[in-house]
Amino acid sequence: MSRGWKRAGLAAEFAALYVGAPLAMALVLPPEWLWRVLPAVTLLAVLLLALTPGFAWRQLAQGGIGWGEVALAGAATAAVAGLLVWLLLPGQALALPRRAPGLWLTILALYPLLSALPQELVYRTLFFRRYGGLFADRRVALAANALAFGLAHLMFWNWVALGLTVVGGAVFARGYLRRGFAHAVVLHAVAGGIVFTSGLGVLFFHGAVGR
Repeated sequence: MSRGWKRAGLAAEFAALYVGAPLAMALVLPPEWLWRVLPAVTLLAVLLLALTPGFAWRQLAQGGIGWGEVALAGAATAAVAGLLVWLLLPGQALALPRRAPGLWLTILALYPLLSALPQELVYRTLFFRRYGGLFADRRVALAANALAFGLAHLMFWNWVALGLTVVGGAVFARGYLRRGFAHAVVLHAVAGGIVFTSGLGVLFFHGAVGR
C-alpha cells in the first residue's frame, strides 16, 4: 500500500473516531449510551494502538508526574469552577459533598480509573501516537486535540462543558507531550474531581443533556 493510501486510511480512521463518533453521540444516540460507547471506544483504541508501528505498552509508564504543575492546574480549575458555579449555579455549590457525601467519595475514587484513564488513552496516547503525523507540526496537533476533546463533550449541550473541555484538552495534551501518559491522567483526574466537587459537574452529567 502506498504512503498516500496509508495516510488516507489514517485520516478516515481519525475522522470516524474523533468527529463521527462524537457527533453520533450528540445527535443520534440516547445520552445513557455514553457508558456503552466509552468502553467500546477504549477497546478500539487498545486494538489500534497494538497495530500502530513503533508503539509499545511500556511507553505508557515512561515520563513522570509533575506535581507542581498538577497543583497549579488544580488551583486554576478550582478558581474557574468556583466562579462559574457562583455565577451560573449558586444553588449547586458543593452540592455533592454537602448532600451526597457517599456518592461524592465514590466519584472521586472511581473517576480516575473509569473516566480519566480511558479518555487519556483515546484522546492523548492514540491521538498523538497514531494520528499525530496527519498534522503539520506539534502545535497544530495540540490545537486539533483540544478541539476534538471539546467535540467529545458536545453531547452535554452547554457552553460551559464545551469551553472547559477545549481548554482542559489543551492542558492535558501539553502535559502528555511534555511528561507522558501518567501525568495527563493525573491532571485530568484532579480537574474532574474538582469540577464534580464544586457543583459544576451537573453540566457534565447525562441528566443535564438537552435535545
